[in-house]
Amino acid sequence: MSDPASESELTSPAAAEPATRKRPKPGERRVQILQALATMLEQPGAERITTSALAARLEVSEAALYRHFASKAQMFEGLIEFIEQSVFTLVNQIGERETDHLQRTRKLVVMVLQFAEKNPGMTRVMVGDALVFENDRLQERMNQFFDKLESSLKQSLRDAAAAGGAATPTVDAQVRASVIVAFMVGRLQRFARSGFKRMPSEHLEASLNILC
Repeated sequence: MSDPASESELTSPAAAEPATRKRPKPGERRVQILQALATMLEQPGAERITTSALAARLEVSEAALYRHFASKAQMFEGLIEFIEQSVFTLVNQIGERETDHLQRTRKLVVMVLQFAEKNPGMTRVMVGDALVFENDRLQERMNQFFDKLESSLKQSLRDAAAAGGAATPTVDAQVRASVIVAFMVGRLQRFARSGFKRMPSEHLEASLNILC
């Protein structure tokens, strides 16, 4: 199977080199703040990240952070936007390029799990571990992210079931899409809660053979 993650560059804000300029260009400081937040989230067992700790890492004042973000919740929203844009850009690419419905489903699952492996800090946001003490709207937005993924899966699975002559393709697709999303979320949770030791892609081919 081809690697769908190779279809688009998946570069976490944490992976970028920090700017060395004393006076960042407009917008650069926002990126630096998100880079630092993502990097701090990659530390296994990291506790709740405070704006004080984030400011200390960047060697700026907390007031400097709030010149670029109205709140810490807005900083997390910046990370969520990165997740949404990265993943759904690839979902669309897979949908356009892969005509086989089951292969499309498999590639979507592989892509999401590979994204998590490459962006461990983002994984903590995706599963909600990093959002426990934050604004409720952040968790709701991540819930909507997985709902949208499930809808994408339903479409492919419904088409596959109909092509296979299933008597109830819509119902079959709903059930299978729900199971696959639960599988993905479970893999992401295990990855985050194992201190990023249990890879989401572990035994993935064998697992997909059962799921798909």
